[in-house]
Amino acid sequence: MRLLLFALLAGASVLAQADEALWTLLRGGGQVLFIRHASTTPGVGDPDGFRLEDCGTQRNLSEEGRAEARRLGELLRRQKVPIASVVSSPWCRCVDTGHLAFGRIDERWVALSNLFGRSPNASAQVKAMRPRIATFRGKGNLVLVSHGSTAYALTGVSPQQAEIVVLTPEGSGFRVAGRIPPP
Repeated sequence: MRLLLFALLAGASVLAQADEALWTLLRGGGQVLFIRHASTTPGVGDPDGFRLEDCGTQRNLSEEGRAEARRLGELLRRQKVPIASVVSSPWCRCVDTGHLAFGRIDERWVALSNLFGRSPNASAQVKAMRPRIATFRGKGNLVLVSHGSTAYALTGVSPQQAEIVVLTPEGSGFRVAGRIPPP
């Protein structure tokens, strides 16, 4: 029993150190925070006939998702993570996540568009995202607000809603430096 307790405590200590190392990395800037939009109304994908220019036709953030997005921004501010730019998928749930978390969207970028049910677009979107991530440099961090299907196509990681996948630019590519669970 003592051995099990010791193993659990040691594991928690390693996780805490890993978390602090990730926060330290983010405080230094130059990273890319790939964020899956916050929680949405129940369902999968978007309704038939949805239009990007009309949020009323899309699956949007739930009240919990709106609160989750605000908590996400508060967490990053509390951890003193500098933000250089916030770029979003044109889907309303991503734009709303960015506005609620950071108070702004600097750019809507089609390369971050939802790939759910649109897998033929994956290759072109990943091809567009890779160089922007690989070449990012800055005192702050680049935030990309997108979708789970898009994160998976780019990184092989399937994040939860409001989860952050931290990407470290490396020459002509990037590596997944870590993940920050939803707040």
